[in-house]
Amino acid sequence: MMLQETDGERLLVAVRRLLEAKGIASTAEIAERIAITDRASPGQGARMVARAWTDPDYRALMVEDGSKAAEMLGIPMRGMPPLGVLQNAPGLHHLVVCTLCSCYPRAVLGYPPYWFKSAGYRARAVRDPRGLIAEWGTVLPETTKVTVVDSTADYRWMVLPERPAGTEDWTETQLAAIVREGDMIGVTIPKRP
Repeated sequence: MMLQETDGERLLVAVRRLLEAKGIASTAEIAERIAITDRASPGQGARMVARAWTDPDYRALMVEDGSKAAEMLGIPMRGMPPLGVLQNAPGLHHLVVCTLCSCYPRAVLGYPPYWFKSAGYRARAVRDPRGLIAEWGTVLPETTKVTVVDSTADYRWMVLPERPAGTEDWTETQLAAIVREGDMIGVTIPKRP
């Protein structure tokens, strides 16, 4: 039995041919970008966080220019929107949301989780961020300011969470192992195992 090509598949082939014909992107460049995106995972962002926790100069670079900090660790950012990094601190907690769709820092965190794209998450993050993160087990002191930041097509955001107490003598590898995707979005905070 022969499978029929869908309209979407035919359109994708036509767009790729047009991009190549106009010299915008070759088939090889498109394949490379797809492969880079498919290899991306929260582990890459966790490596960035662990380095920032152990290297003050890297932390400063990460907060100043997240894209450059990612590139420094071998995470390709070419063709991606700029990466902003929001640093949590005592009394300040950031939560990332995309209120329109699912703009997400895929280069450093991989594909967005299903809940990040849901209308419920998007609405609750803006309307009741403290209540939303409490459902994830993140209960912050009332004195902690919760800031919601909108990730957009023009600028992607991730959170640099606070380093958990009692991890001062841990290696970067040990630290990266405790950083979860939710920690870098702001719904959770890293904890010692």
